[in-house]
Amino acid sequence: MTDTLRPVDTAVPGAAATAAPATLKRSIGVVGGTLLTLSCVTPASTLFVVVPDLFGSLGTATALTIAIGSVLCVAVAFCYSELGTLVPSAGGEYAMVSTTAGRLAGWLVFVLSLLVVMIVPPVIAMGTADYLTPIVHLDPAVAGAGVMLLATLAGLLDLRANAWITGVFLVLEVIAAAVVALLGFAHSERGAGSLVSMKVAGPHGHTDTVTAMLVVSGLAIALFVTQGFSTAVYLSEELEHPRRNVARTVLATLAISTVIILVPVAAITMGASDISQLTGGDISGMVTAWSDSAVGTFVSLCVALAIINAGIVMVIQNSRVLFASARDKAWPGPVNTVFARLGRFGSPWVATLAVGVPGALLCFVNLDTLYGVTGVSVTGMYLLVAVAALLARRGSHRHTPAWRMPLWPAMPVLLIAVLAYILSRQETSYLLWTGGITAVATLYWALYLRPRKETRWLVSVPEDARA
Repeated sequence: MTDTLRPVDTAVPGAAATAAPATLKRSIGVVGGTLLTLSCVTPASTLFVVVPDLFGSLGTATALTIAIGSVLCVAVAFCYSELGTLVPSAGGEYAMVSTTAGRLAGWLVFVLSLLVVMIVPPVIAMGTADYLTPIVHLDPAVAGAGVMLLATLAGLLDLRANAWITGVFLVLEVIAAAVVALLGFAHSERGAGSLVSMKVAGPHGHTDTVTAMLVVSGLAIALFVTQGFSTAVYLSEELEHPRRNVARTVLATLAISTVIILVPVAAITMGASDISQLTGGDISGMVTAWSDSAVGTFVSLCVALAIINAGIVMVIQNSRVLFASARDKAWPGPVNTVFARLGRFGSPWVATLAVGVPGALLCFVNLDTLYGVTGVSVTGMYLLVAVAALLARRGSHRHTPAWRMPLWPAMPVLLIAVLAYILSRQETSYLLWTGGITAVATLYWALYLRPRKETRWLVSVPEDARA
């Protein structure tokens, strides 16, 4: 187990070094990267699909919980920015953590990140049916599968083309979020003090108090609300001047997405007619009540487009993770060869199909409980990234050119403590599900990857990214 916390030697040993690993084309700058990353955060679909669940459990404390989660995400973003410029690879978290904290830690981060990015797209895609209701009634599973297949086709295109496609959709969802915010503030039923009043509707018409422990439990989902800013590190291999642009893209995306999500949440909290309506989380119904059916229809269609947009970017992100894992020899030889293939547009087309088509099939599976598993997985992934950031300035990494976070090492140490506490407050069933998957992944590493450490799980960083 001595290689568990030993930094990975990114040079490929022996015969493996004779063939340079395939690399992706650098084709986007900060603006394109920010558009793609914001689209993965997909503020409107998060606002309309994820936030209603928070309203149901946290009531008026929802905005406060998201604000606390956003502050924590600043520390997480610092860790991502430093590690993403130190190790600019399409492998994202696993490449960063493997290089600085060891092969096993990197493998576990890979499994957690793959769990998150494989489950979230179909779950969100199934929400499309609710927002297409004004024009057509569709089964949620069918609508979700259609969105996933459409996103897969778009993911086969050149990344620059996708940046423009997702940019147009992003404008529409920002408009929808702005409309909700304006209507909510214009119809305020209570003052700004309600944002910290800690009230939620009880089961029998009573108003209950939201406890501090409920807020802590909700932080796992609150971290997930803005989680998409990490997409910037997955795109680091395709960003021009990654040493500079990765940090700019990560931090800009977090700032913009926090404003786009948090302002409408505050407006909804103040504008809901009563605590029961707020706890019910029917945002579309509130919008219609504040305006008319035409405005409600417009907002619903913008949200539907936002979900499609999110599907496109998530498929792009997921395919890059799978491509990078194959390039780094995470699987048996034939599987690595297939997943590392690039198409005519420079995209990893087999990996794109491998994540998009199963995502469509997952739309026909009951995934309700996986919101909790996703929250645990995101928190665990951030925890391991913080550990890697704490170890990122030892040995040769100390002198590697990279963006460096302020307040190191206090920042990652504090983040590790807070995230560990948040994990300890999650439901046991979610912890068991995530822990079981992690245990199986550890067995695969111990029985297959570790005995073949000269030929498997060889985390690489593209040569042009080292300059």
